[in-house]
Amino acid sequence: MRVLTTTGIFSVKHPKDGDELVYGLTPASQLLVGSSSLAPFISLPIHGVFVSPFLGLGSWLQHEHSSPSLFEMTHGQTTWYMNDHDPTFSALFNEGMACDSGFIMDIVITSCSDIFQGLSSLIDVAGGLGGAALAIATAFPNIQCSVLDLPHVTANAPASTNVKYIAGDMFDGIPSANAIFLKWVLHDWGDADCVKILKNCKKAISPRDAGGKVIVLDIVIGDEPSSIKHKETQVLFDLFIMAVNGVERDEKEWRKIIFEAGFSDYKIIPVLGVRSVIEMYP
Repeated sequence: MRVLTTTGIFSVKHPKDGDELVYGLTPASQLLVGSSSLAPFISLPIHGVFVSPFLGLGSWLQHEHSSPSLFEMTHGQTTWYMNDHDPTFSALFNEGMACDSGFIMDIVITSCSDIFQGLSSLIDVAGGLGGAALAIATAFPNIQCSVLDLPHVTANAPASTNVKYIAGDMFDGIPSANAIFLKWVLHDWGDADCVKILKNCKKAISPRDAGGKVIVLDIVIGDEPSSIKHKETQVLFDLFIMAVNGVERDEKEWRKIIFEAGFSDYKIIPVLGVRSVIEMYP
């Protein structure tokens, strides 16, 4: 409890006359309780499957750059192979991402509603169970929203929603749409893979004068961190994403893959804490 109070997870009051300490919720821990709890999302990075690889960090650092990821060295398979073949891990991952979508998308839609104005169709690429797409479709009923994900994911998609689910692979191709949405996808991949994904996105969208664009919700390192907690979060995500050979990028690194993929321009809009929206234009 001393650790948790020092880091701001709980508050503590020191009563007089030797009574027991009284602990309370803080804004951070309040996010973990109630109907809108972020517990499923927080459970993902602190689950043993992600924590255990760091026990072998010293050995991994002694390998050559081309060595398997820290996650793969520990488990003998990549994160994405495990997600495809282990139903328990897949459920943990998809529930965590759906929980995060329920939280962050309300903020994105409220503070950045203009990025969705004028769109007629949108595909949420690697959108999982469709939390983000459903939030967009609810807020903007004129936008025809779809989710593209692997067949085993779309097979478990919720029924009776106004979101269409498409089985496919973003590395093979993306169906045509006015706009493409990518939430916390590109930071999972190295530059070459990101350029391939973005090239497929560019092929799928309308021309710029018809409103075509790619909308990315991701971390931009160094993008106006307003407090020490934001800086801590940025570097901790650096450490976490390193385990799967992902990359958290600053603006220079984002610009590199954006232009290599053939886009003509981009715009970064800070949203909440360490996360920003990046609009990419063909």
